[in-house]
Amino acid sequence: MKLSSDQLESAIKGCAAGDRRSQEQLFKEFFGKMMAVCMRYTRDRDTAQDILQDAYIKAFDKIADFNFNGSFEGWLRRIVVNTSIDHFRKNKNLILLEDEKNIASSEDDDGPDVMQDEAEDSIYENIKPEMVLDAMQRLSPAYRTVFNLYVYENYSHKEIAEMLNINIGTSKSNLAKAKLNLKKILEKQLSVK
Repeated sequence: MKLSSDQLESAIKGCAAGDRRSQEQLFKEFFGKMMAVCMRYTRDRDTAQDILQDAYIKAFDKIADFNFNGSFEGWLRRIVVNTSIDHFRKNKNLILLEDEKNIASSEDDDGPDVMQDEAEDSIYENIKPEMVLDAMQRLSPAYRTVFNLYVYENYSHKEIAEMLNINIGTSKSNLAKAKLNLKKILEKQLSVK
């Protein structure tokens, strides 16, 4: 059951006062959407739930700072994304080792051309969102993170480079390779050669 704007405001104010019932209301209200955000950054549902739990803890700690001038969902989403990025940074060495294995086995090291002609576009008309999410889950963590930040969160390559402590060229390269890998995965799912 979706909260009305008055109920949402009441729940936010309750959270600011430390009311557990209000926290539970907000958690349930936005769980699905925020879990979907976390799942775009990690393959593992348990890890996504851990990230989401950390994000809610941060949100409840800072909720008194929410000024009702913008969307609460947007405010919460920003915290979830930043928590996902923090997770990436914290595990960066492990992730980069995994990416080195993926890059070493990559067939195309010259930088992919992800442009498609109109005939290729028609192949993808029947792709369902679940297929795209599944394909994204198969990307390496670095590719997936850059793809999410650029495509879904609308960050520039400069902003992504600063957030992830990488250079702009790496951000651009990871995005291009993510798109190429997504294309290959989706083509395989659609049995397209």
